[in-house]
Amino acid sequence: MARVNHKLVKKLLNEKRSKITDRQFFTSRVLAGHFEDMAAAQTRRYKYDRRVRVQLRWEPKSPGAAHTDNRKIHINTGHTLVTKTRGRENRYQLVCGLFAHELGHVLYTDFLLPQTHANHMERGLWFPEPPPLHTAEDFANEKALWAYLKADPKNSEAINEVSRFISNVLEDGYIENRMLNDFPGTLGFGLAALRQTVWEEMFTVTQLKEKEEDGQNHIFQSILLVMLSYVEFGEIKYGDEELVDIRIQTIFDLINELDSSIIDPDPKTRLRTVNLILVRCWEHIEDYCERLKAEMEANESMVDAVNKSLGGMSGATTAGTGGTPVPGAGSSGSSSATAPSRAKTHEDAAGANGDDSSEQETSEPEEENGDDKPVEEESAQSDEELPPIMGSAPNTGKQEVSESEGGRIPYHQTNSVSEPVGGSTEYNADYEREQYDKAASDIDRMLDKMAERAATEQLENERLSELNEMANSISYGDIHQGVNIKINRISSVDTDLIEQYDAVAPRLVTISKQLQRSIQKQLKEHRQGGKQTGLVMGRRLDSHALCRNDGKAFYKNNLPNEIPELAVGLLVDESGSMSCGDRCIYARAAAIILHDFCDSLEIPVMIYGHSTDGRGVALYSYAEFDGFDNDDRYRLMDIHARSSNRDGAALRYVAERLSKRPEGVKLLILVSDGQPADIGYDGTAAEEDLRGIKQEYQRKGIVFVAAAIGDDKPSIQRIYGSSFLDITDLEQLPSKLTAVVKKHIRI
Repeated sequence: MARVNHKLVKKLLNEKRSKITDRQFFTSRVLAGHFEDMAAAQTRRYKYDRRVRVQLRWEPKSPGAAHTDNRKIHINTGHTLVTKTRGRENRYQLVCGLFAHELGHVLYTDFLLPQTHANHMERGLWFPEPPPLHTAEDFANEKALWAYLKADPKNSEAINEVSRFISNVLEDGYIENRMLNDFPGTLGFGLAALRQTVWEEMFTVTQLKEKEEDGQNHIFQSILLVMLSYVEFGEIKYGDEELVDIRIQTIFDLINELDSSIIDPDPKTRLRTVNLILVRCWEHIEDYCERLKAEMEANESMVDAVNKSLGGMSGATTAGTGGTPVPGAGSSGSSSATAPSRAKTHEDAAGANGDDSSEQETSEPEEENGDDKPVEEESAQSDEELPPIMGSAPNTGKQEVSESEGGRIPYHQTNSVSEPVGGSTEYNADYEREQYDKAASDIDRMLDKMAERAATEQLENERLSELNEMANSISYGDIHQGVNIKINRISSVDTDLIEQYDAVAPRLVTISKQLQRSIQKQLKEHRQGGKQTGLVMGRRLDSHALCRNDGKAFYKNNLPNEIPELAVGLLVDESGSMSCGDRCIYARAAAIILHDFCDSLEIPVMIYGHSTDGRGVALYSYAEFDGFDNDDRYRLMDIHARSSNRDGAALRYVAERLSKRPEGVKLLILVSDGQPADIGYDGTAAEEDLRGIKQEYQRKGIVFVAAAIGDDKPSIQRIYGSSFLDITDLEQLPSKLTAVVKKHIRI
C-alpha cells in the first residue's frame, strides 16, 4: 500500500509551522474548509444539499469586510476590523463572527424581495403595501417622493439604492438576532466577539454631528448609522446629545416598527418598514440624493455614488445579492436577543416624548401557532452537529471542539412533537458570555494541519522533480528517441476532487470490501497456519470424521507460510477514444476499487495514466508506492480522456519502475481500448515495439495483464498474446481486475 513517510513530514512540519503568517493562515483552504463544513452542518438540517462555499481573501485596502451571494461567502480577512485586533485567537474570533453573520444571510435572507420592491417603485407602486400615513407631513412626503422619482431616472436609481441600504440595515439586525438566538454555541460566540468590536467602533451621535459639520457626513447617513446601532444592539450611543436631537428622535418615532423588523421572520415586514422610513425621512433623503448628484464625478453612475457613500458605513456589511434563503430555515419567529438593551432604549424614548410610563415594553410580535417547525437551537448537544473550530470550556454549556465527527442524530420519521404546557419567558440581564480557554489549542491544530499540508506539498514537488529525472534517465529505444516525457502529479488535492470522490466512493469501496472478505480469511490462515480437515487421503486420520461416508477422514497441519510479497502497477490509457461509451468512467471506477483493495491488504500499488500533450508523452501519477499523504485515492478522480496515446514510452516507464521493486511478484495491469495512435507511432511497427517491451520485462519477472475494453480487442490480443484479458461487459472490469490481483497472491 502507499506508506506515508511520517518521518519526512514530521521533519518539515515544525519548520513550516513557525513560518505560517497571518495572511497564510486566514486565507488558507484549511480554514475555509472548516467554515464550509460548519455551513454544511447548518444548511443540511433543512435538507439543503448544495454546499455553500467560503472564499477567504486578504485585501487590506478594500472597505468591504464580507458579503454573500447565497452560493459563496466572501470574507476579507485583511480588513482593518480584523488586522488591528491583537492576537491570532482574537482575530480568528472576528473572522468567525463575519462568517456567522454571512451564514445568517444564507439561512434567513430573501435577496429577491428587495428587487421586487425596486421594480414596484419604478412603476410608482408600493410593495408589499403602502406605508401608514397619519399626519399631513406624511402625505406631503409621499407625494413629493413619487414626484421626485418621476422627475429624473437618476433620482429613481438613487432612491432604489438608498432603499436597498435601508433594507440591508434592517436585515443585518434581523439575521444577527436570529443567529444569536438559534446558535448560542460556536457561531454565536464568534458573532458576539464581532459585535463587541463593532459596538466599540460605532460613533456617538455627538461624533456624527461633528462629521456633518466637517462636511464628511450627511444627516441622513447619521440617521442610518443610529438606526443600525439600534437594530443590531438595541441601544444608541448618545454621546453628549440630548434625547430630543432629531437623529435620535427619528429612531424613537420608528422604534416599534424597527423592533418588529428584527423579530418578524416575514421579510415583507422589513420592506414595510423601509417604506415608512422613506416617507418619514424624505426631507433628509431628498437632500442627500441632491448632494450626491452635485458631487458625482464624470461618468460615475448614481448607483456607484450611493455605494461609495454608504458602502463604508461602520458596522454594516456589504448588501448581498442572491436568491431565496435556505428552504425551511427562515419560517420561525424568535424573541429579541438584545431585549434588555431595547427595554432601556424604550424607556429613553418614553421619557424623551414626555410619557410618564417608564416601563414601556419592547414591541415583539407573538409567535404564530402554525405548522412551521421552529429552527432548532444549537444547544450543547447540537454543537456536535458541525465540525467547529471554536467552542467553550467544559461545564459551561458549550462543548470542547473535536477534530473528529460524532454525535450526529440520523434522520428519522416522527409522527408528532411534544406540546409542553405553561412555560415562561424571562430576561437574564446579568448574563456574561462564557469564556473559552481552548481557542489556542484549536488554532494550534489548524496550524499543524496547514504545516503538514505545506510540508507534504513540498515533498510532493520534490518527488515530482525526481520522477521527471528518472523518466529522462530511462532508455526508451530508438523508436522513442527525441520524444519528450513529462510526469504530471497533483501536489495538493483540492476540495473539489475530495467531494467528487466522496460522492462516488461508497458504492465502489463496498465492492472492494466484499472482494477483500473473500480472501482475508485465507490470508490469515496461510500466514498463521492451522488444521486442514476433510481430506480424502493423508497421513493423519481424523477420528471425528470416521462416520463420514465420502471417505474424507484425513487431516493435516499446515505450517505458517509467508506469502510471496506482491507489487501492483496499473497503467490506464487516457486517449481521446476513452471518452466514448463511458469507458473512462469504468476505468476510473476500476482504479478506485483496485487501489482500495490493495491498500487495505497492504499490497504496494502504483497507478498511472498516459496520453500526449502536443509536446510529447504525458504521464499522470495518481498513486505512488510510497506516499507523503493519504490523498492518492482523491487524485484518482482526475482520470479522464485526453489526447493521443504513445503506449510504448508509457509502458516502458511504468514497467521500469515496477521492475525496481523488491517484491517477489510484480503484476502490471494495462487498461486500454485500442491500438497505439500517435504522430509517427502506429500500425504494425508500434505493435512490434509493444511486443518487444513486454518480452523484455517478462524476462525481468514482470507479469503482464492487458485488459481490452474497446472495439480493438483483436489488436490488443495480437500484441499481448496470452496476457490478454477480454472485458466484453464494462461493468465486469473492476471485479475482473481485482480477481487478477487475487490470483497472483498465490495462497
